[in-house]
Amino acid sequence: MKNIRDFELSELEEEMINLGEKKFRAKQIFAWLYRGVNSFDEMTDLSKDLIEKLKANYTLECIFLDDFQTSKDGTVKYLFRLVDGHKVESVLMKYKFGYSVCISNQIGCKMGCTFCASAKIGFVRNLTPGEIVGQVLKIQEHSGEKVSNIVFMGIGEPFDNYDNVLKAIRLLNDPKALNIGARHMSVSTCGLVDGIKKFADEKIQCNLCISLHSSRDEVRTEMMPINKRYSISEVLDACREYIKKTNRRITFEYALVNGVNDNREDAIHLARLLHGILCHVNLIPVNKIKDGKYEKSSVEKMMKFRDTLNEKGIVATIRRELGSDISAACGQLVRDKQEQ
Repeated sequence: MKNIRDFELSELEEEMINLGEKKFRAKQIFAWLYRGVNSFDEMTDLSKDLIEKLKANYTLECIFLDDFQTSKDGTVKYLFRLVDGHKVESVLMKYKFGYSVCISNQIGCKMGCTFCASAKIGFVRNLTPGEIVGQVLKIQEHSGEKVSNIVFMGIGEPFDNYDNVLKAIRLLNDPKALNIGARHMSVSTCGLVDGIKKFADEKIQCNLCISLHSSRDEVRTEMMPINKRYSISEVLDACREYIKKTNRRITFEYALVNGVNDNREDAIHLARLLHGILCHVNLIPVNKIKDGKYEKSSVEKMMKFRDTLNEKGIVATIRRELGSDISAACGQLVRDKQEQ
């Protein structure tokens, strides 16, 4: 059966017409979907006949909370089970500006980044829009908090699941759904050039983040095999095109690895590469993963790297580390707690 949470309002209107119902029924149902209902029977302004039609043709629940862990800093990591039994993780983080959720968009990942736990578990399938948005709904339901910011930085490569991710963004942004501002959502890609170019044409206000992690092709290829397909220069050319079309700043994510990409020469080379690009560099201490070979840079090295970039005219900050004690930090998410 179809998952009713996968539909945008206009699509749901077509579904109702196909069921022999009036178009306005879709608005009623759509509103209920984002009030946290867990069954069609809770939709009290619908007729019994329509509720039975919905039960016969659609599923409502597509994601279930299996487990959660709370970090000493208040970050909460959630383990969700899907209808087919597969699992994904999401993270709730508290900031001064509100609550932010890091969500997954695939079960596993194809990209093979060597510093990321998700890459080690293999790829199973894409998540549907309803499964992506469902993570946010379940986190709000469990935490009792209103989520204000979304980052597509969990398990999976968003531009490898482009259509479903874009549809999830529209659902999250819809005033009749979760009404989260597009500017409060960030999509992170490892540098799929075709996706970057396509995203530039969407006329959507979401923030674009590029996982760069090195200024040198040989090092980036070692860390991120996708660099064999799209070199750094190709990625940066796509970024320039994106900025030209959107006039929006790009965030470059750079995981600092001790002895690999964290010396002053690396910082100077990175500054040269990014010169003239409307951007911000987010420096991330690489996080420990099971069987991982990388160690994070020292605090002193990270600060020197940041200062060098700033001196060269590139705005750079060091990301606040959250949830590392429960393996909820950047690069640590997997699809099942047994795989950690």
